[in-house]
Amino acid sequence: MVSACGSAQNAGTGAGGGPTLPTATSSSEVPPGIAPGEIPPDGKPVTKLDTTALPSEYPRTVWTQGDGKTVGVIGQEGGCGKASASVLEQSASVVKIELVETLPLTKQACTMDIRFPPLTVQLAEPLGERTVALTSRQEQK
Repeated sequence: MVSACGSAQNAGTGAGGGPTLPTATSSSEVPPGIAPGEIPPDGKPVTKLDTTALPSEYPRTVWTQGDGKTVGVIGQEGGCGKASASVLEQSASVVKIELVETLPLTKQACTMDIRFPPLTVQLAEPLGERTVALTSRQEQK
């Protein structure tokens, strides 16, 4: 059995130039049954990644779907936590995506498992040759 405890980690990565564009946020999931490290059958792997701000145990699987405006990532959640993803910034060279695990405010009995749900976010423009920079944090609500 594996358990995880963590503190909020919110380290930013430097972005090279370009205006910040408005962002769209979504936590809709891709079809269930996608395992960590796998992408959906209609997905295209993203290879230009900046994952230096992620804890070492976090998944690093990213893909695009359709016209390239939909970006999929594998999140991480455990116990009573719920994973989501949002776009923090979109510039000409980088798209910053934050992975968030939301934990309940009140103490409750929770399983001690770790899950890796697939999540998607919507971009204003197709990803193209831009780098995807991933960050993560935990919050309580």
